[in-house]
Amino acid sequence: MNLLYALERLRTPFWDAVFSAVTHLGEETVFMVAAILIFWCVSKEEGYYLLLMGFFGTVVNQFLKLLFRIPRPWVRDPDFTIVESARAEATGYSFPSGHTQNAVATYGGIARYIRRGWLRVVLVVLTVLIAFSRMYLGVHTPLDVGVSFLIAAVLVLVVYPLMEEADRRPVVLTYTILAMVVCSGAFVGYLYLRGDTGAAAEDTVNYLSALENGWKLLGATVGMLVSNIADRKHIRFETQAVWWAQLIKLAVGFGCLLAIRSGLKAPLIALLGGNAAIAGGIRYLLVVLFAGCVWPLTFWGFSRLGKR
Repeated sequence: MNLLYALERLRTPFWDAVFSAVTHLGEETVFMVAAILIFWCVSKEEGYYLLLMGFFGTVVNQFLKLLFRIPRPWVRDPDFTIVESARAEATGYSFPSGHTQNAVATYGGIARYIRRGWLRVVLVVLTVLIAFSRMYLGVHTPLDVGVSFLIAAVLVLVVYPLMEEADRRPVVLTYTILAMVVCSGAFVGYLYLRGDTGAAAEDTVNYLSALENGWKLLGATVGMLVSNIADRKHIRFETQAVWWAQLIKLAVGFGCLLAIRSGLKAPLIALLGGNAAIAGGIRYLLVVLFAGCVWPLTFWGFSRLGKR
């Protein structure tokens, strides 16, 4: 807490606004947009690489949050204040930091793939700034940030050789995704076996949030496995297209994704009798199947746009 108190004394309205903006770059939505953009328009392999790190990292992050149940800094020390604009996104337990993990997985993963040195430096600096912003805003301690940074960095280094091997033997990627499905399923099973053992209301809220996230991960990873097998055996889509065709592909594709993600939420919950967790799993399964199987069926048309 000593570092957080020191940063609290250095706060100004200008830097509050700067780091409030920087911290948004580590949100889950930014990670998903970046991964799908790369998956559709740049490289399937790199897209899979980012998604693998993100999903594996989320399972580890959620498990550690429930295992240690460390409260946020202002809960541990009521005298400590945070930048209020960051409170809305600072939900759940403090340890480890989800924003930091997303930042390292996203920007560190992209840096691992690209060859331009200056761009790698920019991405690494951005990752460090996002991690620092979580402490500046007062929503995470150095331990929260440091452990998340380390976990995600290990994933960046460990998953990359698997992707290199998958270039030679595509079935390796399928087995890696299958392992991710097993991990997600094991996490959901652990949550049901564990049950809501917390006495405080905060523990109940965090447990239900973790259960919903667990089902979403399971649905997303199953969708990713089906998409990978379908593409490897049948679809074999290509990412190349002229720039304006890529923009159309992204605009229409993301519009459909958002419609599925938002439009099916209420109907699925009602259909399943109010079970938001399983409804979330089905919803994310459909989102990933659309992103990995349905929409790529149109890419052959986009690749021909602009050609004589």
